[in-house]
Amino acid sequence: MVIELIAGFVTNALVLIADAGHMFLDSAALGLAWWSAVLSQKGDDEKLSYGYHRMQVLAAFVNGLSLLILAIWITWESLVRLASPESILPLPTLIVGIMGLIINLVVYRWLHNSSDNLNVKSAALHVLGDLLGSFAAILASLAVLFFGWLYVDPALTMVISFILFRGAYGVLKDSIMILLEGVPPGFDLTEIKQTLKDQCRLVVDIHHVHAWSLTSNRPMLTLHAQITDSDQSTIAVKSIKAILKQEFQIDHSTIQIELEDCPDEEGSHSH
Repeated sequence: MVIELIAGFVTNALVLIADAGHMFLDSAALGLAWWSAVLSQKGDDEKLSYGYHRMQVLAAFVNGLSLLILAIWITWESLVRLASPESILPLPTLIVGIMGLIINLVVYRWLHNSSDNLNVKSAALHVLGDLLGSFAAILASLAVLFFGWLYVDPALTMVISFILFRGAYGVLKDSIMILLEGVPPGFDLTEIKQTLKDQCRLVVDIHHVHAWSLTSNRPMLTLHAQITDSDQSTIAVKSIKAILKQEFQIDHSTIQIELEDCPDEEGSHSH
């Protein structure tokens, strides 16, 4: 980051300055990602009965927000530079760009292997921005070195900002849905209710179904199940949990068994 920042001001290369700013955010983002991952391993306590798993989602939200702010800043600087092109020193820019590309390829490969985790995914997007920044610096320096094209620097920076906007949108959308306890992607509550009624013979009705995620890969579910035989309540719960785990990969569910109309909403099963 320090090398890119110094080289960016010395060479007047916007892509290096933007990438240095991005790397500063990455340091905080990766540190936050690591810290939240460590916290998520802590068990539950009296204040956080579900444990610290949501820290990963919160970290992903902060990372996504920082990506969005960075993309806005890069876009503004690129527009200013497009309106009034400035020369850069191509050779130092090329050397720093190659160094950054090698380092970021290694780091991105490490993080990309764990992309199923939203927290790690958001951190990987930061590094992807750095990787693209290094690649853009290489292209911009070559364009200026061989052809004298000053517009390439801000133009390539605009491409990077667009990719960062897309990445930030995806991370923010996923993390906000989890923080708002939205239904996990791919879950159809109507399908879950129908599957349970079809496969569990003891169930008369399924209602008050609520699904959310503790983290991106830990779905949770609660529901009310009406049965006719009180002696079969334990078997019904076991059967429902088995179906939820086998058909929908839901490991944690809370089942309320009812023999008559739902006491939470007498006579209505609209939920």
